[in-house]
Amino acid sequence: MRTSFREKAEYHAAQMYYAENRTMESIAGELGISRSTVSRLLAEARDQGIVRISLHPPIERPSALEHLISERHGVAAHVAASTPETEPSQRRDAVAVLAAEVLDALVRPDAVIGVAWGQTMTSVVTRLPRRPVRNVEVVQLNGAVNSQPEGTSVGLGTGMSVVENFARAFDARAHVFAVPAFFDYEETKEALWRERSTLRVLDLHHRATVAVFGVGTFGQGAPSQVYAGGYLSREDIDALTAERAVGDVCTVYLRADGSWEDIGLNRRSSGPSPDALRGVPRRVCVVNGPQKVPALRAALAAGLVTDLVIDQVSADLLAGSAAG
Repeated sequence: MRTSFREKAEYHAAQMYYAENRTMESIAGELGISRSTVSRLLAEARDQGIVRISLHPPIERPSALEHLISERHGVAAHVAASTPETEPSQRRDAVAVLAAEVLDALVRPDAVIGVAWGQTMTSVVTRLPRRPVRNVEVVQLNGAVNSQPEGTSVGLGTGMSVVENFARAFDARAHVFAVPAFFDYEETKEALWRERSTLRVLDLHHRATVAVFGVGTFGQGAPSQVYAGGYLSREDIDALTAERAVGDVCTVYLRADGSWEDIGLNRRSSGPSPDALRGVPRRVCVVNGPQKVPALRAALAAGLVTDLVIDQVSADLLAGSAAG
C-alpha cells in the first residue's frame, strides 16, 4: 500500500521533533504550516504508530555489590547497572557515563592526569562534561605508534585523540607520548628514554595525581585494541601465553597473581611499570565486559587500582570469583 502525503508529513514532522529536537515553531516555519497543524501531525504520528514512546523507570545502582567489592579489594567501587541481556553498546555507554562522573570529581586545579588509550578510554572521554579547570595537565601514559604499517596512523591517532579530547573537556594542556607502544629492541627504548623530549613526558608521569586506564585481554571474548590492532606479532602472543600473562595495564603485562617483572615483553613496553603506576595517588580502572575480569583480578592483585568503574555483569563475576 502506498504511503499517503499526510503520512509522509506526519513522519517528517515527527523526525524533526523527536530525532532532531526541533521546536514546533521551528518545524512550522520550515514546513510553512501553523504550530497547531504541527501539533496535530505529531498526535497523528503517535496514533498511526509512526512514533512509539516507551518509558523506563530509573535503575538503582547496585550499592550492595559496590560495598562487597570495596571491602574485598580495598578499592572505591562504582558499578554501572546492567544485566546479561543488556546490549553491549548500552553496557559500554553506562560504564562510560559513570566513569566520566567519577573522573570529573577527581579533576581539580593543578592536577596532572595520566591517561591510557584504547577502546574503553575512547568511550569515556566522549562523555566527560565540559568545564574549565585551572592549570591542569593531561599526559598520555603509554605510546600508541604501531610497528605494523596498516596500524601506525590508527594507533598514533587513537592515543592523541584520547589525550586531546580529555584535555579539551577541562581546558587543560595535552601532552602526547609519541613513541611506539612496543619497541623492537630494548636498547632502542633505553636510548630514547635518555632524550630530553621523552624525559619531559616521563616527568609528568611521575607527577601525576590521577591515572585512568582500562585493562587489556587477549585470552577470550573480544580482544582489546592492542591485540586487535596488530600491535603484537604471533611470536609475542605465544610468548605471553607461555609466560602465563592474562592481560595488560598500559601495555605492561601481568600474570594472574599480579607479577610482571620477568615477563620479557615488558622490557620493550612504553607504559609505566606497576611500581611507577602505584606512585600515582588515585588510579581509576574502567572495565567493561566479563572477558576483562581475569586481567582485572591481576591488576587488583598488583595493587594498581584505587577506584574501579565496572559494569554489573562483570562485577557479579568478580565478586563470585572472589568468593570462590
